[in-house]
Amino acid sequence: MTTQNQYAQHIPENSSPVQEKFINYIMLHGKKSTARRIFNECLKTISKKTSGDPENVFKTALENVKPSVEVKAKRIGGAVYQIPMEVKPKRQNALAFRWILDAARSKKGSNMSQKLANELIDAANEQGNAIKKKEDTHRMAQANRAFAHLARY
Repeated sequence: MTTQNQYAQHIPENSSPVQEKFINYIMLHGKKSTARRIFNECLKTISKKTSGDPENVFKTALENVKPSVEVKAKRIGGAVYQIPMEVKPKRQNALAFRWILDAARSKKGSNMSQKLANELIDAANEQGNAIKKKEDTHRMAQANRAFAHLARY
């Protein structure tokens, strides 16, 4: 007799749903235990490098990287316009996770947990590649503000 939870991964009690989702984004080729190990080592590295709580650094980094507006391409009358639109909360998280991980993976040198820790610390201090990506997105939306009236079509 098998139950549905037989295959469920053990979730540590000190982990939040946002952290679990982030671990899923780290995961490559279904290797969740490796992704969890990378994340835990990353938190240990953050606690060594900063005096603060690593979970707070993680939350602050996410809040700083989340975009509030983005541009979407829309074809109207044969022309393609970049229309600024507000970003829904779920997509904000998804973009923040993706940008942080892309920035960490693009760095050369040390192992993934070190690179991820450095990127999270940078993002918490409002610097680094993930923050630059957010600012570029906001700048693009600001530049195309004139086309905001086309969003309803």
